[in-house]
Formats: sequence, C-alpha cells, structure tokens
Amino acid sequence: MRNICMTVSYDGTAYCGFQTQPNQNTIQDVLERALLSLTGETIKVTSSGRTDAGVHARCQVINYLTASKIPVERWCMALNTLLPADILVSGAKLVDDNFHSRRAAVQKTYRYTIRCGKHPDLFKRHLEFYHPTPLNTEEMRAGLEYLKGEHDFTSFCSVRSTKVSNIRTVYEARMECEQLDPLLQSYAIHIYLTGNGFLYNMVRIIAGTLIQVGEGKRSSEEVKDILNARNRASAGPTAMSHGLTLWEVLYK
Repeated sequence: MRNICMTVSYDGTAYCGFQTQPNQNTIQDVLERALLSLTGETIKVTSSGRTDAGVHARCQVINYLTASKIPVERWCMALNTLLPADILVSGAKLVDDNFHSRRAAVQKTYRYTIRCGKHPDLFKRHLEFYHPTPLNTEEMRAGLEYLKGEHDFTSFCSVRSTKVSNIRTVYEARMECEQLDPLLQSYAIHIYLTGNGFLYNMVRIIAGTLIQVGEGKRSSEEVKDILNARNRASAGPTAMSHGLTLWEVLYK
C-alpha cells in the first residue's frame, strides 16, 4: 500500500461541503468515485479539514492509501480526466505511511472576499460576498489586530461546535484592498486569517463582525470586548459561505 498526498482545488458552489454526507453531493464523494473508477479500489480520502457547503478551496490537502501501481507522476492527469470542471487535483506525491493530512497540518490560511461598491463582479459572483455600500476598511483593519495571538474564540464559534477547547492561535490577520474597477465602481476586499486551527464557522463569524465594523455599527475596539465575552451572541452574523476560500495549508 502507498500513501499518496495531493492538493485539491475546487469551486464549492455546487457542493454540500467537503465531507461525505448521506444523500448529499460532496467533494469527498466525487473524489472517491473518481478513484474507484481509476483503480477499482474503494478508497477513503482524508482531508486537511472540512469546508462547509458553498465554501471553496485553493489548496485543500488530501491523502489516501492505495495498492494501485499507477506511477505517482501520472495520478493528477489520470484523475483530472475523471473529475468535473470545478474540481482539480495537483501536486501528487508519495508520503510516509503514517502521514495524515489533518493531524500533520501545522498552519492554515483562509481568505474571505467582499466586493464593495456600486456593482458586483458578474464573473466572481460565486467567490465574493457583495456589499453595495462603502465600508470603513481602516476600522476593519484595526479590528483585525485584536484577533492576533492565542485567544479563546468562543464568541467567534458556532454553538453547534463540538470541540473540547475553543482556544486557538492566530498568527496573521491582515486585509488587502484591490484597485477600484472603473467599470463596476467597486473593489474587492480580502481578509486573510492564518492560524494553527479554526473553529466551526470561525472565519465567517469574524468576517460578519468586521463587516459590521466597516458599516459603523460597531467600533474596532469592540472586537476585543467580543473576544473577552466568550459568548457567540456578542459577535456579528455568520457571513455568507461563498466568500470563503481555504487558501493554504502548511506542514512541518
């Protein structure tokens, strides 16, 4: 048996998340069907983490065990011929037998994108949350600063979470603004969060709270108070899923 690791990119618009669910269309199901078609084996795929319905991935990492003799350099080409256009695999490599894509991950980066201005971008409508009125990006940046470091992120976690501990470390929290598109009279705001792990809906709740800061409904200083409250009701709404992308996963 060989343990093969791959990077998977996908547009999550048409899927009910990554992980297999009964009677649902998921990324994992599609990957495992393609592997079955290619190898004749029933292969279980392990991922670096789950993504919710509608969430995308630029760099999801998976691994799986297989007895197939297909050369590792041919896996991507072979699988991509069997996958739909909104899922792509790349960077196949052999890894140690004990490698586990979730347990071995030491750092993840998510990106949340907001299109702010007069018109949405038609061609990116599945990848950006559209906000038609101006946002105070400097206040949003200031709010992000309070999220850096080790904190109890209970306020930014769904009440449906089953994690034993809500303490996580955010290594980097930053925001980038693209140039104004003169045709659309709008621009994209990208929020990047890098940490050692993320709770259920954590990035989307942070994004929803920062949008309220940008709207002037909250001050940037309130982000610190929300953290200290350790109460989901203290934070803002959960932002729409289609603005979120799993951007990068790093290993030792």
